[in-house]
Amino acid sequence: MCVTCGCSDESETTITNSQTGEKTQIKTHVHQPHDHTHTLADRTVVEHSHPHSHHHEHPNSSSEQQTHTHTLADGTVVTHSHQNTSTVSEVETKDSEIHAKIHGNTIELEQAILGKNNLIAAQNRGWFKGRNILALNLVSSPGSGKTTLLTRTINDLKSKLTFSVIEGDQETVNDAEKIRSTGCNVVQINTGTGCHLEAAMIERGCSELNPPLNSIVMIENVGNLVCPALFDLGEQAKVAILSVTEGEDKPIKYPHMFRASQVMILTKIDLLPYVQFDVQRCLDYAHQVNPQMQIFQVSASTGEGLETWYNWLESQSQQL
Repeated sequence: MCVTCGCSDESETTITNSQTGEKTQIKTHVHQPHDHTHTLADRTVVEHSHPHSHHHEHPNSSSEQQTHTHTLADGTVVTHSHQNTSTVSEVETKDSEIHAKIHGNTIELEQAILGKNNLIAAQNRGWFKGRNILALNLVSSPGSGKTTLLTRTINDLKSKLTFSVIEGDQETVNDAEKIRSTGCNVVQINTGTGCHLEAAMIERGCSELNPPLNSIVMIENVGNLVCPALFDLGEQAKVAILSVTEGEDKPIKYPHMFRASQVMILTKIDLLPYVQFDVQRCLDYAHQVNPQMQIFQVSASTGEGLETWYNWLESQSQQL
C-alpha cells in the first residue's frame, strides 16, 4: 500500500505504444523489507522484520476507536488501537503519526517516494527544456472532456504545431486510439489500481515516443483531482479541466489541484443553457484558490472559445 496516496504497490503498470502495438510492464516504486519494533502494553519491546506486505484494517468511521493488528514473523499477534478524528484530513494525519511512531519509517518512506519522483521530474524537465518541448499535464475528474478537447486541439493545430501524447488510465487503450486517429504519436500508460501518473512513467513514455525538437507533449493524467496534484512529472504547467456538468465549487473542494495548476479550462460551455452552473461563482472560486490562474471557457463541440486557448498554446511554445 502506497503511503503517499493509498494506491496499490502491487498493481501492474503497463505502457502500450499505439504505433507498434507493443505492450510492456513498467516497474514503479517497491517497498523493501525493513526492521522495526513494537512496544506492547506491558512495555515489552518486540523487534521483527518483514516486507511491506502486512495488512492494516482502517474503517472509515469518523468517531469510533479503531483497532488493527500485526502478525510478527514468529506468529505473535500485536494489536494496537487509536481514536479516529472528525475529518478525513485529521484521520490521515493522526493515522500517519501513529504509524510513524510504531513503524519508525512511514513518514520517511513517504518523503523518499516523493523525493525520488521529484528527482526524476527534474530530469524530465531538463530533458524537455533541452529539446525545446512544451510539456503540459492535463488533470481533471473523469468525464470532464479532456480527451475530446485534446483531439479537437490536435486536429485544429496539427498544421502549425507538432504534438505527442502520453495517455494515462487505469485500464484500456480507448483514449489512446482516439488520439491516434488524429495522426498524432501516442503511448498509453495503464496504471492498474494506481490513481496517478508518476515522473518515471513519463520518462519511459518519452523514451517510447521520442518526441521531436520544438514540439508539444500533452500528458493526459488519470482522471482524479487528488493525487496528481502531489506528483510533479517535469511538466511546464498543469492544466486543470473542469466541465459545466460538474459543480462550480470544484476549485474550493479540491484546492490543492487548482492551486497547483497554472491554467483552468472550463469545458462544455455549449451545455450551459441546460445545466445549473454558475460560471461567475466558479471563476471566483478558482481565483480565490489561485489568483494567478489563467482561465479559458471553451466548447470542443462548437469551437466556442477555442481560439484563446490555441493562442495561449502557440505563445507558450514560442517562448521556449
